[in-house]
Amino acid sequence: MDVFPLGLWLDLLGTFVFGISGALLAVRRELDVFGIAVLSVAAGLAGGMIRDALLGATPPTALADSRYLLTAIAAGACAFFGHRLLAKLNKPVMILDALGLGLFAVSGCGKALDFGLDPLPAILLGVLTAVGGGAVRDLLVVETPRVLREEIYAFAAMVGAVIVVIGAGLGFSETSTAVVGVVAVVAIRVVSALRGWRAPRAPR
Repeated sequence: MDVFPLGLWLDLLGTFVFGISGALLAVRRELDVFGIAVLSVAAGLAGGMIRDALLGATPPTALADSRYLLTAIAAGACAFFGHRLLAKLNKPVMILDALGLGLFAVSGCGKALDFGLDPLPAILLGVLTAVGGGAVRDLLVVETPRVLREEIYAFAAMVGAVIVVIGAGLGFSETSTAVVGVVAVVAIRVVSALRGWRAPRAPR
């Protein structure tokens, strides 16, 4: 039996990346080590827990498998000790957030398909998995979640989930489909942020 199947790798990597983004936000807000750990865990685990709760997969994988919590805590520790180095990257939180968005959109949609959901509900669950952790992270520091206020965000996650559905329907390998889905999400998210693209808003 494969101890580290693709879905687990995607989840753990997404947990780590989102965990760092949450911890960096905590550092930027000058929170203490406990606050950094809380935001790291919330950002890294909330999306997957929402996904599992909606699928009826209880207890959520993040609680049943200690590797998830350890990964989120490790991400917080990396940000705590290495935030100066990470800050030298161009918009580190946005880049990490884009990568986490892609990883969770792909893993969330893939798990939904494994549970027998139809394509549209699977895409929706992929999007919820992707945006859930970031939304909880932002709410904990009293910010409007990025999914509601920033550049193309949920749309990017939706594109990644759609790619997973198409890949599964055409019989492509899970690995190649996952890579294409993650790259597409990151590219759309980063380009939209750099160019200031936004979803349409109601006219005033």
